[in-house]
Amino acid sequence: MSDWFTTQQGIWKRLWQTLGRGVADARHPARLPTFATVSPEGWPEARTVVLRSADSETAALTVHTDRQSDKIHSLKANPRAALHVWNKPDSLQIRLQAEVTILTGKDTRDLWDRIPDHARQSYGVSPPPGTPIGSDLAYSKAPDQGSFAILACRVIQIDAVHLGDAHRRVGFRRDDNWRGEWLSP
Repeated sequence: MSDWFTTQQGIWKRLWQTLGRGVADARHPARLPTFATVSPEGWPEARTVVLRSADSETAALTVHTDRQSDKIHSLKANPRAALHVWNKPDSLQIRLQAEVTILTGKDTRDLWDRIPDHARQSYGVSPPPGTPIGSDLAYSKAPDQGSFAILACRVIQIDAVHLGDAHRRVGFRRDDNWRGEWLSP
């Protein structure tokens, strides 16, 4: 039986392995984290996104979105987000807080050129996402690189909880060089 959850370094390695698997495996639980922001009016907003990259060396993640979406308006007002991943097979909860940079236009061109056509359909819906429509299918999709945005998430803090027989929780902070600190679960 693995004891990865008994050390801070073991949990650190497992949480980044989990995020990496989410990027690589469409069926992995980390593929679809919850992404939370605060609206310009101060309301919490949470939605499911697709994790597109996870880099443990730089502690950075990316997700893609339509630049007309509500989350863009929220991030322009407050460029911070929280992500939540529940990995049931490992009984591991990962909560991340991040500063978010919105990349559009020429900053996304190289990636846009590599996105398959079927995936491009998610960027360029008309009317814009969240707009009231007259019926359930009263919208159209036309891939538009101008509607494509990358949300570059610079992770600032991570809270990881292993919910095994004995619960273990550890916090990691960028400003502490990711040293790790045990927390009461």
